[in-house]
Formats: sequence, structure tokens, C-alpha cells
Amino acid sequence: MRTPLSVVIGAGGTGGHIYPGLALAEALRRADPDAVISFVGTTRGLEGELIPAAGYRLHTVDMIPFDPALGARRYLLPAALLKSGAQCRAILRDQRAQVAVGMGGYPSAPVILGARLAGLPSLIHESNAVPGRANQFAARLTPHVAVAFDTGHLAGAATTGMPIAAALAALGSLPGPGRAALRAEARSALGVPEGARLVLFNGGSLGAARLTEAAVGLSHRWANRADVHLLVKTGPSALDTTARRLGPGARAVAYLDRMDLAYAAADLVVCRAGSATVAELATVGVPAVLVPYPHAPGDHQTHNARVLTDAGAGLLLADADTTADRLAALVEPLLTDPARLAVMARAADPGPHARAAELLAERVVDLASHPYERQTAA
Repeated sequence: MRTPLSVVIGAGGTGGHIYPGLALAEALRRADPDAVISFVGTTRGLEGELIPAAGYRLHTVDMIPFDPALGARRYLLPAALLKSGAQCRAILRDQRAQVAVGMGGYPSAPVILGARLAGLPSLIHESNAVPGRANQFAARLTPHVAVAFDTGHLAGAATTGMPIAAALAALGSLPGPGRAALRAEARSALGVPEGARLVLFNGGSLGAARLTEAAVGLSHRWANRADVHLLVKTGPSALDTTARRLGPGARAVAYLDRMDLAYAAADLVVCRAGSATVAELATVGVPAVLVPYPHAPGDHQTHNARVLTDAGAGLLLADADTTADRLAALVEPLLTDPARLAVMARAADPGPHARAAELLAERVVDLASHPYERQTAA
């Protein structure tokens, strides 16, 4: 009787690591419906909510961030890593795992260390244009490294793209201009008035106060315009306050369950520059104003944004400069120039993102098929 594929994925902290991990898990299930997939994270991140909600088992370990801002606590990192690595080794053995995968973020490093201690092959995926500290460490423990963007920061890495949700991957491959095929349905579902251009504000899974504040200002600046509609994704904590403050022609939502509809309906997106967002924009071809989070480690969001801005598919705006007036100066000329918006949409390089989950899944299955050969390569 065939032993089912068993894979443990380390992903946690933020949605930027968790959602790609879930996309990989779905691709593994498509490749092997009997596959046993579980995750490792901590009790502090979004994984405690997102992973069980997606139907996967979450194991938690004792790990602290790779963050100099911890102050004196950073000296506890080696001991925490050894402890959590031993915990992961036990989890891998209990799950009879054949492969361990680290999707970045501090919960993934113990998984790769645990695999090394257990003698199992492992693979890491770096989602940002500049690798995080956890993956810089993990890359020393395995020769199997994949990256979302080909920036040359991790030597010998394979560029597989960023795993994105299946609905967004499909949107990028629809016949003809992908977004146009879904546009009428999307605008109706989101309540966009006929003839209005939709500007989508997306601050990530928890929202972004700077973007929300600018959107509120713009909604009042454009209060008498019927040709512009704003959709503001706030995150749950800011929803009620933002909804009360927005002017006419604008609507706030806590979440967007159907990002494929949001992207299909949007004429322009104002957003942070997380790796998943950049990959999604490149795949579906939506012009954007990118406002990198200024406190991201290694300023990686600015490097992510340049994947689009250097190609002419987006405009870069510093967080400190993101006011309603500054945004209006950038956005108003775009909204009156559909030809320029079309050029920006075509400028995005879709890369392999639409197939990234499958490409990663193929590598994981290959590692499971040749465990001794692949592990001794380390």
C-alpha cells in the first residue's frame, strides 16, 4: 500500500507568509488528494486563525522573532531556536513527514532546523525581493531554495514565483484581457456606479492607517464627483470609524473575500507593497500606487515595489508623503487618461506567479520521492 505524502509547512506571523503556504498546501492536495499536510507556527501570529479556518492542523512551537528591536531579549534567540527546532523535529517524526517546507517568517526557521536534525529534506521559499533574517539563516541548512522574485540575493535559488490564490491565478489566465472578462460581474457585485472609475485602497490583511486616512481625505475632496468611486479595505478594527468618516462615493469594508472581483473591478489600486500584493498585481495587470510600509525589515517592501515601478506598472509613493493632496496629484491625471492606465496594466510582468504553487508542489513531491539523494546534497 502506498504511503501518502506527508509535508509539514512552517508559515506564520503575517498573511504574507501564511497565504502562500496555504496556496502550496492546496497545490499539494491537487497533486495527491491523500496528502497529509500540517503547519507549524506560534501562538502570536495570524496563523492561529487562518490555518485552522482553511482546514489544516496547526502545531505551535516556542519561538521569538529574528528582530533586533527585541533589545536584550535577542540574546535568547539561539536558545529559543534550539528549543523550537527540537520541537519541530518531534512534530516531523510524529507526522511521519517526508519533507519540511519553510515559507519565511520566524516560525519557519525552526521547521528547517528540525528537518536537519531529523535527517529529512527541506525546502525554503522566499517571498520578498530581499530575504528576511529567518530565511537567510535557513538557507544555510538546505540547498533547496526557491524565490518569488529573481533578484539574486540568494545564490542558486530557483525562481518559482509567489504562490497566489487559485482564483487570482485563474484571473491572470482568462481569455483575452483577463480582468476585462470578469469586469462587469465584479463591478456589479461591489456596487460600483455605472461609468465611475474605481480606486481600491488595500492596506493588507489588517489595513493601513496611513492609506485609510488618505482615502478619507480624498473622499471629501471628490465628494461632488460622480465619476470616481472609492473602496477602502480597512481591516476589522478601523471599519466602523472609517465608515462614519468617509464622504459620499466611498465605501469601507473590513475584508475582501473575493480579491479576484476587487482586482477585476478596479481601475487603480493604492496599496502597501507586500510580496503577495505585488505578485497579484503583476499577475492580473492592475495599475497601482505603491506605498511601502516604512518599518519593514530591510526595507523589503520598497524593493518589492520596484519590481512593478521599474517596469512602469506602478508609481512609488513614500509613506510619509501619502496624504490626500499628494495622492490626488498622482491619481487625478491617471483617472482622466485611460490610455496611460492601459499602458501601465500591460507593463506588468506576470512572471510564474500564476503557476508558482504548482511549481513549488512539484519540487516538494520530487524531494519526497528521492529523500536520501536530496538530503545528502545538503
